[in-house]
Amino acid sequence: MTKKLLPKLLLLLLVMGYCTPTEAQLFKKKKKEKTEDSSKPKKDGIQPYDKVITKDAKTDQGLFAVHEVEDKFYYEIPDSLFNKEMLMVSRISKTANGIGFGGGKINTQVLRWEKTPKKVLLRVVSYDVVAADSLPVHEAVSNSNFEPVLYTFPIKAFHKDSTNTSTVIEVNDFFEKDVNALGMPEYYRKQYKVSRLDDSRSYIETLKSYPLNIEARHVKTYAAGEAPSNESLGSISIEINNSMILLPKEPMKRRYFDERVGWFARGQVDYGLDAQKSKTIRYLDRWRLEVKDEDKEKFANGELVEPKKQIVYYVDRATPKQWVPFIKQGIEDWQVAFEAAGFKNAIIAKDPPTKEEDPEWSPEDVRYSVVRYLASPIPNANGPHVSDPRSGEILESDINWYHNVMTLLRNWFFVQTAAINPDARGVQFKDEVMGRLIRFVSSHEVGHTLGLPHNMGSSVAYPVDSLRSAEFTQKYGTAPSIMDYARFNYVAQPGDEGVALMPNIGIYDKYSINWGYRPILDKNAVEEKATLDSWILEHAGDPMYRFGSQQRDVVDPSSQTEDLGDDAIKASDYGIENLKRIVPNLITWTAEDGKDYEDLGDLYNQVLSQYNRYMGHVGNNIGGVYEYYKTYDQEGAVYTHVAKDHQKKAMDFIQRQLFKTPEWLLDQNIFNKIENSGSVERVRALQVRTLDNILSLGTMARIIENETANGNDAYRLLNVTEDLRKGIWSELKSGQKIDTYRRNLQKAHIDRLAYLMTAENLTPPKGRWGSRQYTVLNTSQSDIRSIARAEMNILKRDIRNAISRTSDSMSKYHLQDALVRIDMILDPK
Repeated sequence: MTKKLLPKLLLLLLVMGYCTPTEAQLFKKKKKEKTEDSSKPKKDGIQPYDKVITKDAKTDQGLFAVHEVEDKFYYEIPDSLFNKEMLMVSRISKTANGIGFGGGKINTQVLRWEKTPKKVLLRVVSYDVVAADSLPVHEAVSNSNFEPVLYTFPIKAFHKDSTNTSTVIEVNDFFEKDVNALGMPEYYRKQYKVSRLDDSRSYIETLKSYPLNIEARHVKTYAAGEAPSNESLGSISIEINNSMILLPKEPMKRRYFDERVGWFARGQVDYGLDAQKSKTIRYLDRWRLEVKDEDKEKFANGELVEPKKQIVYYVDRATPKQWVPFIKQGIEDWQVAFEAAGFKNAIIAKDPPTKEEDPEWSPEDVRYSVVRYLASPIPNANGPHVSDPRSGEILESDINWYHNVMTLLRNWFFVQTAAINPDARGVQFKDEVMGRLIRFVSSHEVGHTLGLPHNMGSSVAYPVDSLRSAEFTQKYGTAPSIMDYARFNYVAQPGDEGVALMPNIGIYDKYSINWGYRPILDKNAVEEKATLDSWILEHAGDPMYRFGSQQRDVVDPSSQTEDLGDDAIKASDYGIENLKRIVPNLITWTAEDGKDYEDLGDLYNQVLSQYNRYMGHVGNNIGGVYEYYKTYDQEGAVYTHVAKDHQKKAMDFIQRQLFKTPEWLLDQNIFNKIENSGSVERVRALQVRTLDNILSLGTMARIIENETANGNDAYRLLNVTEDLRKGIWSELKSGQKIDTYRRNLQKAHIDRLAYLMTAENLTPPKGRWGSRQYTVLNTSQSDIRSIARAEMNILKRDIRNAISRTSDSMSKYHLQDALVRIDMILDPK
């Protein structure tokens, strides 16, 4: 021991010796507190801010500050944002091959951040069930609608500065673990037999903060028993994007939904209504277009005014320059519709700022709606939007524009107009031609982002022959609504000079935008319903103003996709005449030295697809029921069966245009360049699809219901099955040769009758399409099996009688085989 340390040690011993036990304890405690490292974590795990968010942190300021420290990610949530509601929208942004294209929503939830002394809770808020908080029933609704906790986060640190206090949480596990609400949807998990999340191959890609939203991208890898691709890995990797958006402080005034005007809408059960049962109310998804206070008098006097806030779409920097003007035109085409609603310059298109002008600008910022150009082989475009569930206010929308939508446009335009339109005759269109098609699709997709769904009942408003008139089509386009799938004018024939080939923003579009967006000043959402109803009744019964919903299985033949005009039979006859003009020219119109025949094969298949559409348009009239939405203050039926004569004409069309072998399609000069086989199978598949549709359980059930209600005024099921049999088996009476295509069709007819003998009951599927678009049937207790058995017996008799009249060997063998098949069906033992 050194001489310097000895005096200090003696002094210390002397002091301790003169301390009482209590004083000694206090001395030890103070010494311990003095020597304790203040930078160490407290017992509850909350640390000093600078020990969590170190000087090495990469910070992104925005709605929350988002910090990245080595491999850890942190949210720093200001106290002012606790208990505020936010909308979380989850999408698959990148997918494994076979799952489909990204961009579609997989989950939407309202969330609320709450803080306790040691934890932050993330709660799920539901607006499915409500009642005004001033009503006694509100307490019951609250008690039965307890907000579940989605996730809990231990508090890592607090931060105070001169302006606010904030709380720091770590979010790695939230995005990297298997939180169902943020991950792969349950239907994919079942389909691909997902057993677990492999968190060793799951990670956060990016977390970015913007003034009104947080964008999280994370990669999830799942062990999968039946992966759709890369099966040897036994797993699926997807990238998920979660957008968390701060909802407006004041919800927008709602506008209540009416099914007579097509609109995207949301619903909630309101227990606060003066009704003796729970009632669902629905309200529109729409942008917040409001009149400035200083312009209200002008607006009331009928002057056009600019809204407080315009709808602005930016066109992605990545968009090829030649297409930008056309996409912009498609956006601003909607200005005429908003003028009908009282607004000028309500919707505009802009170029985004350059990186030099604004390095912080991003299409992921919820303040900007963007037409995003995606370098993808997917032939599509779509227009989703994000809306406030409390009010329906659309907060932003990004239109996904996939590069190969141009392939889709080329195919449609070629097959539907090349017979009369030289600009469509080729595999590579001029830029101005493709640009006009791009403008058309841009306008259609923007319509979705404004709140409008497909209006498949629009195109039936026009008489078929009016579509051959230049004067009519130049004024009205090919349909009253661009939201219909009324693509291009396949009705027009050679010599119909100057006829328009596609729809524009039409009469219905202006009407629906006016109905949904025109402000009704000084009235609340309930009070304005009478005015909205009067606007509908002004045009009741006018087909120009009709809305027809999109159908999964077609019941209403006047509300179909891809059709034109008020008579599918007449329109399809015109369309087939044009296809007959196209087929002989396919080789010439696709020719190019040094090129193979891939385009020839593609466009021949497009002819087949278009031909198949015509068969569907007509065939769906058999057993069809029209649906025209009405309310109690309107006269007439909502549902009406298609007239007997029209159904009979539809059957005649199918027999002559499809079941009679379509020789014009069978061009051997094309087949010997595109395939070694396939034409026989293609025709068989086309015929069988239509046959099975006519003899589907739903169609037959509606036919039975029609004849039960209307007797001889109905096209009865016995009439349908007899007309089918006589047409499909017409060779039996004459004894003429039965060709390969007809033999296949006749076997298919027997197979379909066999199916009807044992078919299961028909029940509506669960899902978003709505049960009223389906037909319910107890098959075993209906007349279907009785008629199928009777048809088998009649066929058996007719075939037996015809065999002796048939001299062609293959036809004879076919009929002998058909007899055996029928016997085995009627008596399986």
